[in-house]
Amino acid sequence: MIDIQLLEILKSNLQGDFKFDKLSRALYATDASVYRKLPLGVAFPKHKKDLQTLLAFARKYSVGLIPRTAGTSLAGQCVGDGIIVDVSKHFTSIISLDKKNKRITVEPGVIRDDLNRYLKPFGLFFGPNTSTSNRCMIGGMVGNNSSGTTSIQYGVTRDKVVALTTLLTDGSEVHFSELSTTAFANKIKLQTLEGSVYRTLYEELIPQDVQQRIKNLFPKPEIHRRNTGYAIDDLLAANIFSGDETPFNMSTLLTGSEGTLAFTTSITLQLDPLPPSEGLMIAAHFNSIESCLQAVVPIMKHTLYTCEMMDKTILDCTKNNIEQLKNRFFIQDDPQAILMIEIREDSQKALEEKKEAVLTTLALETQDYAHPILIGRQIEQALELRKAGLGLLGNIVGDKKAVACIEDTAVAITDLAAYISEFTELMKAYEQKAVYYAHAGAGELHLRPILDLKKGTDVVLFKKITDDVATLVKKYKGSMSGEHGDGIVRAGYIPFMIGDENYALLKRIKNAFDPQNILNPGKIVDAYPMDQNFRYEVNREEPEIETFMDFSDSQGILRAAEKCNGSGDCRKSVEAGGTMCPSYRATKNEKDTTRGRANALREFLTNSDTVNKFDHNELKEVFDLCISCKGCASECPSNVDVGSLKAEFEYQYQKINGSSWRTKLFAYSNRLNTLGSISAGFTNFMFTNSITSTAIKSILGIAKMRRIPILSKQSLRHWCKQHLEKYQPSKPIKTVYLFIDEFTNHLDTAIGIDAIYLLTKLGYKVSVVDHKESGRTFISKGFLEQAKKVADHNVKIFQSIISAESPLLGIEPSAILTFRDEYVRLVDNKDAAQTIAKNSFLIDEFLSSEIEKGNIRADQFTQKPRTIKVHGHCHQKALSTVTTTFKVLNLPVNYNVTIIPSGCCGMAGSFGYEKEHYDISMKIGEQTLFPAVRKASKNTIIVALGTSCRHQILDGTQRHAVHPVTVLKEALV
Repeated sequence: MIDIQLLEILKSNLQGDFKFDKLSRALYATDASVYRKLPLGVAFPKHKKDLQTLLAFARKYSVGLIPRTAGTSLAGQCVGDGIIVDVSKHFTSIISLDKKNKRITVEPGVIRDDLNRYLKPFGLFFGPNTSTSNRCMIGGMVGNNSSGTTSIQYGVTRDKVVALTTLLTDGSEVHFSELSTTAFANKIKLQTLEGSVYRTLYEELIPQDVQQRIKNLFPKPEIHRRNTGYAIDDLLAANIFSGDETPFNMSTLLTGSEGTLAFTTSITLQLDPLPPSEGLMIAAHFNSIESCLQAVVPIMKHTLYTCEMMDKTILDCTKNNIEQLKNRFFIQDDPQAILMIEIREDSQKALEEKKEAVLTTLALETQDYAHPILIGRQIEQALELRKAGLGLLGNIVGDKKAVACIEDTAVAITDLAAYISEFTELMKAYEQKAVYYAHAGAGELHLRPILDLKKGTDVVLFKKITDDVATLVKKYKGSMSGEHGDGIVRAGYIPFMIGDENYALLKRIKNAFDPQNILNPGKIVDAYPMDQNFRYEVNREEPEIETFMDFSDSQGILRAAEKCNGSGDCRKSVEAGGTMCPSYRATKNEKDTTRGRANALREFLTNSDTVNKFDHNELKEVFDLCISCKGCASECPSNVDVGSLKAEFEYQYQKINGSSWRTKLFAYSNRLNTLGSISAGFTNFMFTNSITSTAIKSILGIAKMRRIPILSKQSLRHWCKQHLEKYQPSKPIKTVYLFIDEFTNHLDTAIGIDAIYLLTKLGYKVSVVDHKESGRTFISKGFLEQAKKVADHNVKIFQSIISAESPLLGIEPSAILTFRDEYVRLVDNKDAAQTIAKNSFLIDEFLSSEIEKGNIRADQFTQKPRTIKVHGHCHQKALSTVTTTFKVLNLPVNYNVTIIPSGCCGMAGSFGYEKEHYDISMKIGEQTLFPAVRKASKNTIIVALGTSCRHQILDGTQRHAVHPVTVLKEALV
């Protein structure tokens, strides 16, 4: 038993951080698998010396070390009760590039897609491409021997690993690379742990009968995606065993060893030239799984770059995901399966010839009913749709989930159709409709039964189905672990798959490397039981969590958090695009990810013994830096909406602990602005005078570097009473209702006037009714009772007047989009709220739709050239699209518009004003937005829809951004 004092000593001996508090242990208790084991602590080593310190501690106290990068492992490789060693924060350097030999050396925490962005200017790339490539790291890919969509052309990670620099369990640094027979002989003579390892391998594998036994019982060699135990079958191809010219390389064995043999500190990879520039994808549609799989063998006669499959279950999941809906454009009718066939050539002529050849094969040898051709960006969209499959499976509402246990089986492609046919019959016997998707061209489909692992009966089924599938895979001499690894879920099947004698050999190899069993124990050999240590206590009585907001769409808030399956999409880098998760991108801390917040909420709601289960400082900590950008609501494949979870948490936590004056002032900012507007000049003097503004900021806890927004001279409502009628067109196209939000009303009146002027000049009657504010500030601060009163009032006001013919338009995204989002969770009259939601639009959305109808034309605007850069609002990106803004600003014929590929600006309402959040806020802005604005010429118009965004741009770059309605109003002729 390790006591706290020993952990404190270990912490003091590390230069990197070491955490063993309740929250950190909970955050790292799971990965992307079904398993959970509470670790002793979490280490974030800074360098090799820290790792050696950890190894020494582990040896002395018999503590396991569990290496971890992005934590996206599906088989439980990153779960353990020892010390999690997270190298994703500090071991992130690209060490060197050898352009001549097309090799690169990196640390294990380098993200795969980031690596390829670095390599692209050199015409090179790292081929293996997992569905998690925008956040998975090279160390994890080596540990699992990952492969992905490109393996049929570029092989698996093991094929690309040239050398590994590692630490053995005694702390010694060892470089593993290709060895000649002479060099190998010298290694055997070493009187070190390294020498002992080489001797053991040689003595174990040199007997011919052992080699024959391995060849007889390991998966078929033509199955290139195979990770069954340690890769001793691949080692037999080396010169010292086979007599041919292949050099011995220990990296072959270490790749796929899941961190159980050595701790890797650097990795040298063989790179490939970039794929041919000309490419297209044929999306062959089928009416059955069987006909799709029967097409694989004839199609694979062609040289393909990807051959991926999606079934109807996956395709149906994409219908409920805002982000993936955009990528469904090519789907025709309702296919049972789609085969995505990518071809590439160096010329258009060659590509056209290859396309015709593939189409001929499809016509003559398959039963596809449609085959749309995708080009350019469309290919990326289709692949994104396929990649999202893993996370999308988390969208299944309720406790039944598509669970990973048999999802990694691989067989020879000539066996695939027969294997799947038998598999389907097996599933029918269990009354299972399994999920089929992924790498058909490589003989591997990710097959998942749908089970409720909270129930003991389904846990039994979980084990029994895996048992039966193992028997079926062995019949075809396939691999139980194609690319996701053995981990906990499949390691126990290794003796059955390769025989007891071969398994005993693996155990002796493990012992040679790791005699004290400190490196990722419970994986590969002496595995943890696959039917224990689940995320959820089996047969538990589910906690009943009462909430103020309505989470019935997820069967309650606990299941809303449980939708997170750990796939880690929220850990993608800034360069990967998107918005989620801004605070993680700034801190690189797991607690600041969508996954971390969902996991923490699940842990504490499930295991709390407090009356109010939200009353935990740990939850306060994980939600502190959530800026409610809503990026997760669309970008997370499982649609884990942390913004809503945070609003509920804040409400529940404040019921017990109260709220600060600053929180109340921000929540009631509309009332304060209303009072301040009585004498706007005096109020603004107080806000801008250096003495008084400094005092106000100090009292309220506002960052001293911030400008306090000043009030308009008159409110928009007051202006409307005086001027609205005289602007109305005589023969309006239609009537629209303008929602006067609290920000436009008091802070951005000029923008509201511009919007009214624009709409009326374009022929629309603008009506304004006596409604309340949006309630956005109440929601963001957890004042949900007040927000509900506002929402109920507004729904009552608008329910009889808002329709498709008379829509509700909004200027400020965070305000108008509450009608689509939080109102539905808050109000009593949900039917009315849903109707209003369907007919509530950002003004950009409305103008875009009217352009499509021909009601708004380019000749109504100037032809003078303008250059415009657009920063989209987070809520707009999550719940709508920036495309409409781009479209309407492009209507004037000589306007040159580009969208800044920025995520969140970092202000996020009051977040960026709060002094403790100022640095994080500005760091988020510096990631993409500020540099892009600074690079823009002085004549470039910077557009931002959100009031917070415009203030952040001003504070961060000293540039004034404008709303798109102002740009269009000034463009009218």
